[in-house]
Amino acid sequence: SAELCLLPALAVLLPPLPGPGGPGPAEVGLGALPAELRAAMRALVGDLDALFAALGLREESFAVGPLSRVIAAELAGYAPARNRRRTATNKASVVFVDRALDLAGAIGHHGDNLAEKILSVLPKLPGHKTDVMVNMVELTALQTTDEACSIIAPGCLSQPNDPAAKALWESFMNLKQKEAVMEARRHLVEAVSRENLPIKMSMGEVTPEQLSSYIQLFRNNLKALENHCGLLQLVLATVQTLKHSQTSKWDNFLAFERLLLQTIGDSEMPSVLNQLLPVIKPYNERTKDDYTCEDFLVLLVYMYSVVGEIKSGKELDAAEEEVKKTLVKAICDELEPSPLLQKIT
Repeated sequence: SAELCLLPALAVLLPPLPGPGGPGPAEVGLGALPAELRAAMRALVGDLDALFAALGLREESFAVGPLSRVIAAELAGYAPARNRRRTATNKASVVFVDRALDLAGAIGHHGDNLAEKILSVLPKLPGHKTDVMVNMVELTALQTTDEACSIIAPGCLSQPNDPAAKALWESFMNLKQKEAVMEARRHLVEAVSRENLPIKMSMGEVTPEQLSSYIQLFRNNLKALENHCGLLQLVLATVQTLKHSQTSKWDNFLAFERLLLQTIGDSEMPSVLNQLLPVIKPYNERTKDDYTCEDFLVLLVYMYSVVGEIKSGKELDAAEEEVKKTLVKAICDELEPSPLLQKIT
């Protein structure tokens, strides 16, 4: 969009957390880091230099956090970057921020933003890191129960040639979810009336079913489909996200995080951990609304990130041991462990 460019995430680039007896954040230089991390950082510096060269930028770097300082220093001393800065015409400020300084922000569910949910919930477009697959079967006469119907090419979010879709994407990113969904309906209704399709208007709250019924109007009209293809892909992405089981789980996460914040304020960590125990359910006892092992790990990261200093002691050790035992049992009981769980084990 005009204000934001999403680049593929660098999953391997997390700052090393200071362990007992390990190097403190202050004295970390590139030489003190593991080889894999050093290679990833050098690759990032090369990629950033190529990006800035394409944009004709002469950057001034700022860093927040120890790993960011190392990356900014590497970029400053990188020979091709020094040459580029001599000739570049545009100026820019670049701020590097260590992700570990705000883990709660990265894994929290506080965003009331439709774009964030679409990008989190829908499957990735093959070969892409930031765009998603939108199931287009609804626009065809094909009746199938196969969710990942591979006969029909998937749609996606990037619609540079459709002004209405571009405007709608901007509102997905900048408005609250409720307002963004209303914008989706407004754009869709305008497209329907422009094509003189027979529409039954209904006011009130916008539901995924209502949006679907408007989308159905385009089904057998190839000209209308062609004229509004980009817009229809974005509205279908909205419908599929709102109906997705992960979206209702998002709200559960948010409620749980708020509850945790209140509880942590009122009581000690051991009692909070004991409250979490019943939430860890093995595979054969879980329903679709229950937390998976991965969800639970995310909750734990959130909890330990927001709690600050923790008083250690026998009570805490016992509570943590209990949570570990229950979690390990749940992980071992998984029928098909996800790639992440396999990596952890």
